[in-house]
Amino acid sequence: MENFAQVVAALKQGEVIGYPTEAVFGVGCDPDNQQAVEKLLEIKQRPVEKGLILIAANYEQLLPYIDESQLTVEQKATVMATWPGPVTWVMPTKANVPAFLTGQFTTIAVRVSDHPLVQRLCLEFGKPITSTSANLTGQEPGRTAQEVEQQLGHCLAAILQGETGGRTNPSEIRDARNGNIFRQG
Repeated sequence: MENFAQVVAALKQGEVIGYPTEAVFGVGCDPDNQQAVEKLLEIKQRPVEKGLILIAANYEQLLPYIDESQLTVEQKATVMATWPGPVTWVMPTKANVPAFLTGQFTTIAVRVSDHPLVQRLCLEFGKPITSTSANLTGQEPGRTAQEVEQQLGHCLAAILQGETGGRTNPSEIRDARNGNIFRQG
């Protein structure tokens, strides 16, 4: 049974939620709510310096966070050719994007997902959400709502019931400026 309204309400209240992505479940929150991001980092036991991925329903949702003026037409076309899809791109950020999202970097990792539940979630929420694998740092990421419940259920406000996209590996992460691969997909 899908619990969509509960999950969207939790996001709007600054809570951390679990949700299925292309390969694994993710945990996410409102990227503009510093307390929510700090709660997510605490749950994950993840250092703020690492930065976070933003996942969106469409490119327009990412525009408040990325500085596309630092990318060439060709670089942007390369990115757009992979979206929506399982490729996360590291892109230059706008000056006002807070360090609690970017960590030690002047870039941010972003993805336009092709997962129907992620798309619906971001559209209903009205903006991107953070996306990091649903696991404690160093543990295996959850691939079902039940696995996420077992590992993180006591910390999350809600877990969106649904299936992952069936991919084996988490998204590939590439640099939009030079094409370098940070994580193989």
